[in-house]
Amino acid sequence: MREAASTSLKLRVTAAAEKALRAGHPWLFAGSIRERSRVGERGEIAVIYDRRNRFLAAGLYDPDSPLQVRILVANRPEAITPDWWRQRLQAALDRRAGLFDPATTGYRCINGESDGWPGLVLDRYGGCLALKLYTAAWLPRLPALAGLIGNLLQPDQLVLRLSRNIQTLARSEFQRLDGEVLQGERTPENPVFLETGLRFEAQVYGGQKTGFFLDQRENRRRVEALSAGRRVLNTFSFSGGFSLYAARGGARAVTDVDISPHALAGARRNFSLNRDHPAVAACPYEQAQADVFAWLAQSPERYDLVVLDPPSLARREAERAGALQAYGKLVSAAIRRLAAGGLLVAASCSAHVSAKEFFGVVRQSARRSGRRFQERETTGHAADHPAAFPEAQYLKCIYLEF
Repeated sequence: MREAASTSLKLRVTAAAEKALRAGHPWLFAGSIRERSRVGERGEIAVIYDRRNRFLAAGLYDPDSPLQVRILVANRPEAITPDWWRQRLQAALDRRAGLFDPATTGYRCINGESDGWPGLVLDRYGGCLALKLYTAAWLPRLPALAGLIGNLLQPDQLVLRLSRNIQTLARSEFQRLDGEVLQGERTPENPVFLETGLRFEAQVYGGQKTGFFLDQRENRRRVEALSAGRRVLNTFSFSGGFSLYAARGGARAVTDVDISPHALAGARRNFSLNRDHPAVAACPYEQAQADVFAWLAQSPERYDLVVLDPPSLARREAERAGALQAYGKLVSAAIRRLAAGGLLVAASCSAHVSAKEFFGVVRQSARRSGRRFQERETTGHAADHPAAFPEAQYLKCIYLEF
């Protein structure tokens, strides 16, 4: 960066953006840019100066995105060299050192901005690494990035995943495809990894996110510890992760409900992968393909533990109010399905709904039910999914006993 200062893309920003960047916020939006030295190119390093022409920050430039610069360094300039990138990757890996034993081979290696890699996620599934890009600014750097990851981590496979908003551009301008294998060979089956000794497949070539929802690992462990002797209902069940943990924890029976036949088929495969475990083999397992809202309203069954883990109900700020109403309806319906002494585990992955708002809606619905309840705990992000700024804090979960 310093060695090319004369040709760097130079930006000046609004006073509000200066304040946010000084405080460590990792994004600069297009509307906050007051001046630019020239037309910028996708993926180059943009250098941001304050009103006194002092260095403020530098980051990856994306001319086609409203989020125009994703910050790499702030307040003090640094030379962004190949060794700088290597050290930053090693730092992310070092943060996870000691978190997992050999019984867990699936975890997040890089969690975007919170690990200093804005718009980029790297997940490990055993010998397979899944690299997901959320900004086109990484596309010109992909060969060097893949080489760095391959050299440092030596994966059997490195699979590229692309967010929907950049797939067309990646295909037309860079000849890159979602699900493309950057290193190694594409296997006929999805890779299988371990999570606390349970086997799961990761749908790395085309599943949601990078192929599996690793972020709920700690809540799945909690559900396992609470499931002995209980009838467990797992709504929005997707891969059946909560269900498998419940079965291993000694659940009396487990039911998955999801609207997607593809998701339910994946859950069945995951159960099959673990049938050698006595508790899993002994646990009656059922599935229902249905809209969860309608199914909860119609089902006469009662359960001893209900898991509510819907997909994001607010993908943008304008949907926040509707999401809060939907969460309230879900929680009320789930409480009606709980037997006496039952447990409700309610989670949200909507970044536009704060933890305070979500927990407030759940508690309000519990009070409106007229049933006595006790709050056991609330949880947030796991250690391999750090959230270093407000917009990154999406995951929250609350446990209520009735």
